[in-house]
Amino acid sequence: MKTIIKTGILLSFFLIVLTSMTFKPKRIIFFGDSITQQGVSKNGYVTLIKKSLDSTKYDIIGAGIGGNKVYDLYLRLEDDVLSKKPDLVVIYVGINDVWHKQSSHTGTDYDKYLKFYQALINKIQGVGSKVVLVTPSVVGEKKDGTNELDADLNKYAEGIRALAVKNNLPVCDLRKIFAEYEAKNNPEDKEKGILTVDRVHLNETGNKLVADQLLPLVK
Repeated sequence: MKTIIKTGILLSFFLIVLTSMTFKPKRIIFFGDSITQQGVSKNGYVTLIKKSLDSTKYDIIGAGIGGNKVYDLYLRLEDDVLSKKPDLVVIYVGINDVWHKQSSHTGTDYDKYLKFYQALINKIQGVGSKVVLVTPSVVGEKKDGTNELDADLNKYAEGIRALAVKNNLPVCDLRKIFAEYEAKNNPEDKEKGILTVDRVHLNETGNKLVADQLLPLVK
């Protein structure tokens, strides 16, 4: 009888352990600037992704802070990302690195941007987490490369694509996706109001577009 009881207790213990291991939700952290910070709002892209996934299978966390550049992400990586033991980290940064060079002369030079970005990848992969890269989207929505910062954004986006190839990582190419959307849906060549509210931050359509593009990459 005692043997049967002990066997039952052990079996129950192993079932509990197995269940907790089997049903541990996949933790995904969206790591970025104010676009991601606003992404956790009611109609933000992080919230839309969260609503599209089974909450028992996915744990979605937004870790965006307004004004952040790539080195800001690097400085808070341990506290805001690695300490939470994510299964997957989506890195979406670059707008401020380009934009702030013009607006406040505090942007990030291209070579330094790529070095910090690679350092982020190394540290995240070093703890066993997977990574998805995202190219910077827009600062202004005019078509055909006529926004003031288009050339720089194209250069930085190409750098992200190269890092994706180098590290064999998936990339959500928002730079390309936004350009294609503007070509089809911005006949009046407006500088804002199609995908953004202010040339940079996403409106409802922009948030939905980003969520739709990222969703297949995080499942």
